Amino acid sequence: MSTSSTTPVVSVRDLRVSFTTGRQQHEVVRGISFDIQRGESVAIVGESGSGKSVTARSLVGLVGGRSQVSVGALTIDGADAGAYDEQAWRRVRGRHVGFVLQDALGSLDPFRRVGDEIAEPLTTHDLVPSGELTARVEQLLASVGVPEPEVRRAQYPHQLSGGLRQRALIASALAADPLLLIADEPTTALDVTVQAQILELLERRKADGTALLLISHDLAVVSRIADRIHVMKDGELVESGPTREVLDDPQHDYTRQLLAAIPAEHARGTRLSSIDDAAPLVRPQVSERVVLEGRGLRKTFRRPDGSDLVAVDDVSLELRAGETLGVVGESGSGKSTLARLLLALDAPDAGTVTLDGQDWSSLDRRAGRSQRRRIQVVQQDPLSSFDPRYTVSSIVAEPLLASRLGDRRERTARVAELVDQVGLDRGLLGRRATQLSGGQRQRVAIARALATRPEVIVCDEPVSALDVSIQAQVLDLLADLQAELGIAYVFISHHLGVVYHVSDRVLVMKDGQAVETGTVDEVFHAPRHPYTRELLAAIPTIERPHERATAAVS
Repeated sequence: MSTSSTTPVVSVRDLRVSFTTGRQQHEVVRGISFDIQRGESVAIVGESGSGKSVTARSLVGLVGGRSQVSVGALTIDGADAGAYDEQAWRRVRGRHVGFVLQDALGSLDPFRRVGDEIAEPLTTHDLVPSGELTARVEQLLASVGVPEPEVRRAQYPHQLSGGLRQRALIASALAADPLLLIADEPTTALDVTVQAQILELLERRKADGTALLLISHDLAVVSRIADRIHVMKDGELVESGPTREVLDDPQHDYTRQLLAAIPAEHARGTRLSSIDDAAPLVRPQVSERVVLEGRGLRKTFRRPDGSDLVAVDDVSLELRAGETLGVVGESGSGKSTLARLLLALDAPDAGTVTLDGQDWSSLDRRAGRSQRRRIQVVQQDPLSSFDPRYTVSSIVAEPLLASRLGDRRERTARVAELVDQVGLDRGLLGRRATQLSGGQRQRVAIARALATRPEVIVCDEPVSALDVSIQAQVLDLLADLQAELGIAYVFISHHLGVVYHVSDRVLVMKDGQAVETGTVDEVFHAPRHPYTRELLAAIPTIERPHERATAAVS
């Protein structure tokens, strides 16, 4: 295969994909067309279920056994791929098209060393002599910014951080030097600084002539790297155009909804789930009463090699009634360990936690049970925290049973009240968590946290796994509940844009320590610590036309 400078690396016309469930056929991609040239980056943007990942998989013959794929025309690297069988697709994958998935841990074989994974495209397509394979693998790891490549190639995926795993996956996708790289949500689960590094890597490949198809739900991310954007909804491309035109002057309501849902400075204090920029949020009155306090908290864990890992090191904080304290930092900074200490799920090695002025961290399980109702949690992945045998009704009622609140009739009434409060249809009460969407599951998690009428809710990465529009709905819901009920939130996240939108004060963590704390405006507009400045510099943003004009004048 070879492509001239004017021939698209990939050209798709009238792609349609359907899946058969039982006797029903569901069309999930409906007649889409696009081209990608050498050195060009094209983004397909949309929510989960829009069809963007199915579109990407169609370009490497990985849609699935129960699918029906039809296409008016499909050329890859100048060759007609419309009628490829599995054997032909195997010659294409890796060699002509590289594929990077979102979940590197799930994509990399846990029983294979990282180096063997990266070497696979080279050996499959017989591109490198066996005696040169190790050197080539180390060169690939180094090219994507992996430190100590000679050490990392011999490790297993679980021994690498999320950022290093994603880099290893990209190295594998680039090993055979494909003309087209498909990156399906490659940065969604990553910290903001690692995300910036991955985007820089993709930009370098684009500059070297690689065609890039970026699949994402985040317009702020794709605005940095994409030359053109296709907005996808319900299997169709509802808007397409050069990136700047789509972002500056979106024509479709759905595109405007996605843009409005991005947490940004101009949107603070307004509803993210409304395309009306003037729709304000009602914020509660923060009182002087401290409802949760940590003093000198320290927590150490023993590593497998016998050494100590200090996960939280002398951290102090205060949370007042009706206030939101944002806690930010990268993976491994100690955020989630701090959350467990505040919830009294782990006992600190040093320091104390008080709940409304009373000792909380040192109470034994039985003595603390009566206080447990006053502080609850909303976790990042509600599906893993729900009993898979429970219905929605049982999940929401669980804290009421544990706290021995009300009889059966009163609990039933309270559950109905809660699902109404979080905007869920009562018809979902009999379903199990696996039968719900991500946004619905998160609303169930919030309803469960509200069940005992707590004064404090610890939100540990509550929206990081959600599409940007569903994220907006959940953030608006949390704000509405806080205004209505006066709840105080500890809001833990690696997404600084979200933290800026929801927080009154911010605590920045690095390597277990609180390196900076202050009001949201102090931390975001006048950061004192170099690490905070590094985090802020890495936030992907979309410049508004008036902001560019102002910058040009100044």
